[in-house]
Amino acid sequence: MNQRNRVDGQPAFVLHAYPYSETSLIADVFSRDYGRLPLLARGARRPRSVLRGLLLAFQPLELAWAGSGEVKTLIKAEWQGGQPLLAGRSLFCAYYLNELLMQLLPREDAHVRLFAVYAETLQRFAISAQEGDLRRFERVLLQELGYGPTLEIDVEGLAVDTDADYVYEVERGPVRVSPADERARSLRGQTLIDLAREDFSNPRSLVEAKQLMRTLIGHYTGGRKLVSRAIYRELHEL
Repeated sequence: MNQRNRVDGQPAFVLHAYPYSETSLIADVFSRDYGRLPLLARGARRPRSVLRGLLLAFQPLELAWAGSGEVKTLIKAEWQGGQPLLAGRSLFCAYYLNELLMQLLPREDAHVRLFAVYAETLQRFAISAQEGDLRRFERVLLQELGYGPTLEIDVEGLAVDTDADYVYEVERGPVRVSPADERARSLRGQTLIDLAREDFSNPRSLVEAKQLMRTLIGHYTGGRKLVSRAIYRELHEL
């Protein structure tokens, strides 16, 4: 193996892992300095493999890998600790984050800020998964990808009025409308300002921010349904 292509001591999280041959795995990981990339974990499915219990989602790892191809070879993985296991709603919310990263984040595109926010959000989920944490992560993800929503200035270049009503046009921004305007998905200017400031204390702002972010995420994922969201909804209905 060409050691010139070796990477050591890289903080990372496993986003998704699937079997490769009878004894190995391919893990799609989100690393701090190298972004999202697939790693071949040879022998990780063997009963006595030291990797068998390490390559778990939502756990902070330090990884080493090498290789020049699209799929690198995992050399070492060490658990860094400090992240409690997630359960219930927090677990489903964490899967939602991973699914967003898998669908939207290009491979080998580093986003150090996004990595830090992801790790911080998992820590928050260990206490309780809050809607505000999801909205913050969604917004940072879109910002890092260059799709960040314009929230404080409308399409006319005017400051958003907290008392006015708006509709949000994707890739343009907020469009002010009259109270009599019957266009669907209108939202208050206060919601846009609260989202910009990451202030989710107002229940109405939180509901409208969720609707807005769902519209944006749906647009940039090409309308693909998110499996984690559907499963959580079905279990909640049961």
